[in-house]
Amino acid sequence: MRIQANHVNMQAYLQDSPIIDWQHPEILAAAAELKCRSGAKFGTVRNSFEFVRDEIRHSGDFDLHPVTCRASEVLAAGTGVCFAKSHLLAALLRANDIPAGFCYQRLRLDEAHNRYGLHGLNAVHLDAYGWIRIDARGNKPGITTEFIPPQERLAYTPSAEGERHLPDLYAAPLPQVIALLQGSDSCRTVLENLPDV
Repeated sequence: MRIQANHVNMQAYLQDSPIIDWQHPEILAAAAELKCRSGAKFGTVRNSFEFVRDEIRHSGDFDLHPVTCRASEVLAAGTGVCFAKSHLLAALLRANDIPAGFCYQRLRLDEAHNRYGLHGLNAVHLDAYGWIRIDARGNKPGITTEFIPPQERLAYTPSAEGERHLPDLYAAPLPQVIALLQGSDSCRTVLENLPDV
């Protein structure tokens, strides 16, 4: 399923913001380290994706605190839930002048209570492929994500009733995601209150 950019102007997917604070000195330093030595954007995306996937631990998998949101916070703490990790990955890519946005999946969290919630991931634009979804959530038994365009190897494949890929690609994280992360004092609180659409 193709994703649909919400902005025609590619500059929207390169912007710095209070959450995607890619002009923060530590983000700029990390992005410089991750930049492919040949200058190839493909290699820079792969390096950045693998760094966030493998070196930034998913808070839910490791029961880690604090709850992070801003990209520089995620980098400093070395941890975040899926949404926070997507904020960091977007910042690292934008710091290297690679357009990156945010997309979401609606997943069933609890079959017995018919409860659904969002999972956050990124999309990146490469000239050879257009927009492609990438998911730096973090691998664990039963979940393996990779950067292997033109294929998309994501953490989850919506298949149950009510699950789906949301088709829109956003230049900024959803407001309800920001509100949840900034208003929660524990990872458990975040995971128990994932927003739905």
